[in-house]
Amino acid sequence: MIVAFSVTPLGVGEDVGAYVAEAVRVVRESGLPNRTDAMFTSVEGDWDEVMAVVRRAVDAVAARAPRVSVVLKADIRPGVVDGLTAKVDTVERYLAGE
Repeated sequence: MIVAFSVTPLGVGEDVGAYVAEAVRVVRESGLPNRTDAMFTSVEGDWDEVMAVVRRAVDAVAARAPRVSVVLKADIRPGVVDGLTAKVDTVERYLAGE
């Protein structure tokens, strides 16, 4: 499964980069395949391990912020591995005209 999620601290002002970095650090230290862009962090693995990482990421932000907003989208497709790379590779092949 792939989960794309964002964690936003609320009540801490406009500059939230340091808070978001704490969540991304948790994901990166998990050892699971992951990717971060301007809007979401995606992480790939089985249900229990991915959701545990999301929870730890949220907890890391909640430890410093009075309120936290979470947006989560999941692609649950049993048997698929390396979906983070394979999905993007497929689109890139189409764009290249293959």
